[in-house]
Amino acid sequence: MDVTLLVSFAVLIIALIIGITVFLDQKSAKKKQTNLAERVAQGRPIRRAAGQRNARRRMQATTSQQIEEDDSGSEDEANDEADEKPVVPDFKMGAKKRAKLAAKSRKRAQREIAEERKKIEQLLQEKRDQQSERERAEELRQEEAERKAREEKERKEYEEYLKMKKTFNVEEEGYDQEDKEDGENLLQEFIQYIKQNKVVVLEDLAAHFGLKASSVVERIQELQSNGNLTGVIDDRGKFIYISQEELEAVAKFVRQRGRVSITELAENSNRLINLNPGKQTSTVEAI
Repeated sequence: MDVTLLVSFAVLIIALIIGITVFLDQKSAKKKQTNLAERVAQGRPIRRAAGQRNARRRMQATTSQQIEEDDSGSEDEANDEADEKPVVPDFKMGAKKRAKLAAKSRKRAQREIAEERKKIEQLLQEKRDQQSERERAEELRQEEAERKAREEKERKEYEEYLKMKKTFNVEEEGYDQEDKEDGENLLQEFIQYIKQNKVVVLEDLAAHFGLKASSVVERIQELQSNGNLTGVIDDRGKFIYISQEELEAVAKFVRQRGRVSITELAENSNRLINLNPGKQTSTVEAI
């Protein structure tokens, strides 16, 4: 066989081997690229599906929260007295939703302020009512006390009157029974006699009415206690009658002078008090 032919055949075989090797390498690389592309292509839909699921979950949670908030808002509008928790706006939600939540918060705050004001007003009104009740009870108590005091005074005056009337009718010595008047007229005569004489000796007064001197003293003291007579009994056994006008003149004199000694008062007593029986004098103006 020719050497040239053998060499050519060997070169052809080598070239064929190299070509096959290159072809196989290219095919393997192409397959790897295809697999990589398939994996990449498969990975993107998976991640996109996972993102979609997460987005759906967030949307569902937001929708549930909105439904709960809407239900809560409906309940608040139906019943303003119901308690509710403050809703914190989510910055991810829309401006319209945030404005709605802010309006609800303002409304809730206004309602709480109004309720607190109402409670304070009720408390103040209760205190005013209690104070009015206490004042009314105090007025009734005072009126009752005044009524009892007035009734007690009237009762004592009436008892004193009956006692004196009985004394005048029963305890008389040397008095003409045929000429006596009833007890009331005799009592008035007794008082009038003292007023007209201004200064009376107790023994003379007792003799005039046929009574004991001690009985006359008791009667004068009783008349002084119930306000029918005003005056003083001196240490010489005399009763000096002082009218209401004269008492006022003496009081005015003392008020104008400020501090008045007994000597000064005695020196001016003749001007302030009329001691002359039957002589009428005008009220003396204090200097």
